[in-house]
Amino acid sequence: MKILITGKGGREHALAWKAAQSPLVSKIYVAPGSAGMTCNLPQVQRVPINDTDNAALVHFAKTEQVDLTLVGPENALVNGIVDDFRQEGLSIFGPCKAAAQLEGSKLFAKQLMDKYGIPTARYAVFSDYEQALSHVQREGVPIVIKYDGLAAGKGVVVAQTEEEAVLTLQAMLLHSRFGEAKVVIEEFLQGPEFSLMALVHGETVVPLSVAQDHKRAFDGDKGPNTGGMGAYCPVPIISQKTIEQAVKTILQPVATAMVAEGNPFTGILYGGLMLTNAGPKVIEFNVRFGDPETEVVLPRMKSDLIQTILDLLNGKKPILEWHEDVFLGVVLASAGYPEMATKGSPIEGLENVNNLVFHCGTENRDGQWLTNGGRVLFVTGKGKDVAAARENAYMAVEQIHCKDIFYRRDIGIQSL
Repeated sequence: MKILITGKGGREHALAWKAAQSPLVSKIYVAPGSAGMTCNLPQVQRVPINDTDNAALVHFAKTEQVDLTLVGPENALVNGIVDDFRQEGLSIFGPCKAAAQLEGSKLFAKQLMDKYGIPTARYAVFSDYEQALSHVQREGVPIVIKYDGLAAGKGVVVAQTEEEAVLTLQAMLLHSRFGEAKVVIEEFLQGPEFSLMALVHGETVVPLSVAQDHKRAFDGDKGPNTGGMGAYCPVPIISQKTIEQAVKTILQPVATAMVAEGNPFTGILYGGLMLTNAGPKVIEFNVRFGDPETEVVLPRMKSDLIQTILDLLNGKKPILEWHEDVFLGVVLASAGYPEMATKGSPIEGLENVNNLVFHCGTENRDGQWLTNGGRVLFVTGKGKDVAAARENAYMAVEQIHCKDIFYRRDIGIQSL
């Protein structure tokens, strides 16, 4: 089989790495990919096509007779890449444009959850700054403010003070930081967060191993929200009973609702969830593999990802197998991330690392690895428990040197 993966970050590297393990796969194209994806995966070939150039990707897939396409980033899904591929008779794993609104619009997701009784936080929607501000002043802080559209993982602010809420509303509504859109303001929920992804096709839902992401930039969950600074899988504090409850009350009802709405969901349904005193509730939905959760979930997955997806698309409900080990990964990020990333700084010591490393934002110039993005590397560790996986990951991190990168030193520590 020939596989096409769109995107260029750590998530896409993990997808290519996992796909390369399948005996079904002979060739993997990554568009546009990165140099890091090809250095240890001989099946992988980079293709100089932007991951949002739907027409060029369709043309390439037809010309090269690609058998299956996996979509990495969300932008292409929200812009209808699946519809374009299907129109040309090409096999692609992802939701159509209408179903991708689950991530593309916070308001769409909240209204769907309202209609079908799916547990989530109370909310209100505003396009007017003064009205939004009055609502925040009535409700008090802490309070959650979300930009309605896509914002590369940076459109959610948990405002701990009224001043922070004011600045956030000004940025989103007065200065259009992420574009012209409404804001969704939600009650602040309390409890441990966890990420539960599932492979979905119509009303068939196959949950993956639960993971926990670390969004804040600095130790102790301080600093701005990022795309993710580390993750581990599974999560000891999230019981199997809780996972089953989340599938029964959230993931399965969403899949059923999308069918009822005439927009059946195919692809990865990602539930960003919180375990409250009233049970699991939805913080957000994504419609693709999470990043960086994918980088720990796929290494823990014993089953063949490609065979699993093919079985699902052919009407079967696959039974997944998992390794016993805990997997934990640490993001090495560029100085200034998430506001502004430093690029072009030399990275030393990668050749000394035996752990699994996914390249998020690097380039290779004449044999020298350089930083080339906000999140640069994702270094994984594994062990019999979280403590052992942490130790294994951080030992590898300490072998990598770059004057313009930083990382959190407390990934997974709250679970110990």
